Amino acid sequence: MSSKKPLEGIKVLELGNLVAAPFAGKLFAEFGAEVIKVEEPKNGDPLRSWRVMHEDTSVWWYVQSRNKKSITVNLRESEGQDIVRDLVGKVDVVLENFKPGTLERWGLGYEDLKEINKSIIMTRISGYGQTGPYKEKAGFGSVAEAIGGLRYLTGYPDLPPVRVGIALGDLIAGLYAVIGTLISLRARDNHPLKNGQLVDVALYESVFSLLEGILPEYDLTGVVRERTGSTLPGIAPSNTYMCKDGKHIVIGGNGDKIFQRLMKAIGREDIATNPLYSTNQGRADNVEFIDGAIEEWTRQLPLKEVQNILDNASVPVGPIYGIKEIIEDEQYIARDMLQKIEIQNGAKVLMPGIVPKLSETPGKIEWSGPKLGEHNEEIYTKFLNMSVEEFKTFKEKGVI
Repeated sequence: MSSKKPLEGIKVLELGNLVAAPFAGKLFAEFGAEVIKVEEPKNGDPLRSWRVMHEDTSVWWYVQSRNKKSITVNLRESEGQDIVRDLVGKVDVVLENFKPGTLERWGLGYEDLKEINKSIIMTRISGYGQTGPYKEKAGFGSVAEAIGGLRYLTGYPDLPPVRVGIALGDLIAGLYAVIGTLISLRARDNHPLKNGQLVDVALYESVFSLLEGILPEYDLTGVVRERTGSTLPGIAPSNTYMCKDGKHIVIGGNGDKIFQRLMKAIGREDIATNPLYSTNQGRADNVEFIDGAIEEWTRQLPLKEVQNILDNASVPVGPIYGIKEIIEDEQYIARDMLQKIEIQNGAKVLMPGIVPKLSETPGKIEWSGPKLGEHNEEIYTKFLNMSVEEFKTFKEKGVI
């Protein structure tokens, strides 16, 4: 196992707030990049006060900002903008999720930054991207999920569309931001002049990209995929089923061989050997009959017994976990996905572990989300070589 972190030496300046860009920054920081998070001096990132609080700081903040260094800069002040320009000359990546045009008004757009550092990768996340007729519209992950086509598919056909209980659109965009940035770093390193580039990630496009074959299906046949509740359209059987003890279990028996094993395990060899159900299309055409046969069986047994029988038959099956079940699960524990990390006041709290797992250069949680401006002195006096007097003056003027 290498002692060097995979992104060691990469410096990221994070100008974003809330979810999308900071989630991307977290992933860079977990694998060794030095992530310098810029926050507004008075209150910092609004995420610091979102959801469940512990001693005036969001618990989510401690997860989202782990391994990052926090500095404060007033970007609305010309002196603050000059500080960012100085930082841009020393970093590899600028990561931001301001409304398009905001950084340009401050003289910090991509055209401005590449004049300072031709090798800079500027990764921008916004609701609708940096171009197009919607570019100046306010964008949020929830709206992106709607306009990107995901909300239309989520829920039951006789009820209004529902949302997933997390900021899914933002998180998907954050993943694309990481992918785009890593691709751009690779391209820069291969470029004869080491030129950087702009990475433009739109929330709605990130969501839209997940819609499988829905677009060509509609274009070729006019078929509009609709909400189908707990089923997967055209894939059978794949559903949620009630057990004897009132608990629900998810069973995926949509592979041809898996389906045969499933039917034999539930005592329905007549269905397993029927040529009508030997292909997915045949099963999809008769999904109500097949789901009925499966649930007739699951309702006779408690969930644990259903799971044991199908596990032994090598059929994909699992209970529906809440967070309580997750923290008690041996697989999560064995894979180090539940890590006790110290937060700023000395308390220790469980946090999700690192994804993905790398065999030789694994990521690591070094520290939890920092205090506001915790790394000001380190970054300004050592990284930027700012004098003690200048540092003190900027602090007194509210620039940092």
